Amino acid sequence: MSKIHVITDSDANLPQALAQKFGIRQVPITIQFGEESFADGVDIQNPELFERIDRSGKLPTTAAPSPAAFTESFREAFANGADSIICVTVGSKISRTYESALIAAEEFSDKKITVIDSGFLSMAQAYLALAAAEALQAGASHEEAVKKAESLKGRTHIYGSLSTLKYLALGGRVSNLAASMANMLNIRPILAMRNSKLDLLEKVRTRKAAMDRLVELVIAAVDGRPIEKVCFIHVLNPEDAATLEAELRKKLALPKEVLLVDFGPGLSVHTGAGTVGVIVVTRE
Repeated sequence: MSKIHVITDSDANLPQALAQKFGIRQVPITIQFGEESFADGVDIQNPELFERIDRSGKLPTTAAPSPAAFTESFREAFANGADSIICVTVGSKISRTYESALIAAEEFSDKKITVIDSGFLSMAQAYLALAAAEALQAGASHEEAVKKAESLKGRTHIYGSLSTLKYLALGGRVSNLAASMANMLNIRPILAMRNSKLDLLEKVRTRKAAMDRLVELVIAAVDGRPIEKVCFIHVLNPEDAATLEAELRKKLALPKEVLLVDFGPGLSVHTGAGTVGVIVVTRE
């Protein structure tokens, strides 16, 4: 293993097999149901999360990892032989995770720790961590690996669609009436990363229209450039993820191997069951 360790947080949704392959540790987000706390992706997964939500009719709260959680992770990395650390966090406009990592890094003034604000979430964030780890395995220096990770920012795109406004209503982001009307009319909100935030881009009607629109948005974002990586994300909805992949393959030359990843509990609680999306990284 490289003496330069890569750390991220669980909002990266990095599959365990990939995390183990590259020695990347994910500091967990906290999911809080009343007095009960769960570590995202460790103590709770989406099936149990939404079973609890639907049973109680209430959303849990989420919390960024504390500075102490990053301090522990950094200390463990150095104890395991790390000479330096590259830490890639979920976007700072989405969570206070980046701030926590910076505070923790200050405790190691005699060590080299670079904290990267990915500006993304889910596998878009994870791809930055993986780029750094892959570069390190190939013999890159700390600075070269950081540069490689940063190079993905301008060529990564995320689009998604919600299947319901029910969970936004539970969180108070829309009214119950608006959510009920939207569900009756089969309205599907389309989301996109803009200015490092996941924002509502537009609304369409019907599942098919949502799929078609996601395909159009990806084609426009790629703009004829070769595609390096693709990941399909979903919340308890692998069927729509498979449909989206099939539709995109009709229009674009996707890599033979793509990832299918759960939009983890730390994120899915904000979008709800049924969410589907795609992350695309174009080549340099």
